[in-house]
Amino acid sequence: MTLLLLPLAAIFCLVTAVRRLLFRIGLLRVVGLDVPVIVVGNISVGGTGKTPLVIWLAEKMRQLGFKPGIVTRGYGGNSRQWPREVAPDTLASEVGDEALLLSRRTGCPVYAGPDRATVAQRLLADHPCDLIISDDGMQHYALGRDLEIAVIDGVRLFGNGLCLPAGPLRERSRRLAETDLVIINGAANGDRHSMRLKAAEAVALDGRGEARALGGFNAGPVHAVAGIGHPERFFKLLEGSGLTIHRHSFPDHHPFSADDLQAFEGQTVLMTEKDAVKCELFAQPGHWYVPTTAEVDPGFENALVAMTERFRDGQKTA
Repeated sequence: MTLLLLPLAAIFCLVTAVRRLLFRIGLLRVVGLDVPVIVVGNISVGGTGKTPLVIWLAEKMRQLGFKPGIVTRGYGGNSRQWPREVAPDTLASEVGDEALLLSRRTGCPVYAGPDRATVAQRLLADHPCDLIISDDGMQHYALGRDLEIAVIDGVRLFGNGLCLPAGPLRERSRRLAETDLVIINGAANGDRHSMRLKAAEAVALDGRGEARALGGFNAGPVHAVAGIGHPERFFKLLEGSGLTIHRHSFPDHHPFSADDLQAFEGQTVLMTEKDAVKCELFAQPGHWYVPTTAEVDPGFENALVAMTERFRDGQKTA
């Protein structure tokens, strides 16, 4: 099948390269903002850990004295109007799971919509932010950027190295040479930076606010539910905490309903935080979610701080 898709993959690579070139030479318009823009993205489809890194990045920028706002696609949202401001009580069905998660975890102004440039302009019109973080925005070239961070899955890397639809790549791997920082979710590779996802507890999904250490679930098997780009990462995280699990994978951004969890009635279920925002309306006492946080290596943090220093002086693109 891969061989049959090679011509389509070649066309996809060519189209993406030509489109990027058109933005670079000015034939397609790039919208520049009055504040610095940091883009976090990847060159492959599927989960690489962008959302936890965006959460970490927002907090780091606040520590450095910035007032960040976040723009995101709102993938999976059925809102009839974009851009949309995302509040902690916004429905995930309207703005997508990642947008709602970013709003709740960061406390930053979060706006969602397919046109990143328009979304960012709307956010800045409504809030006094002095920096924009674009979640999953590497291929949205209409939005000008001052710093690019690419996230790579440390297990899957670049798959078979082919572009869609024959492989997982949105752009060829050489595109990484043009980014400012590359970070691998997993073990470091060569001179590239690394991050890992940590989890210490699970939180009750039924609104009680109860939290329990993950070790408290090791008395017997639990049902692990994940509708993310790389479910195996979540499953291994739980097993790494000493838990015995039954794996239940769903498609990325799966629109969960009560029927999906009906088979687990009366049993313990652990799910990702991204899935939990779609399940809280029908959660049962045995349903828990596991918040994760990104931990980056010191070299990445130091490089990021050095690169953002120029923003303080009113300098944007270096």
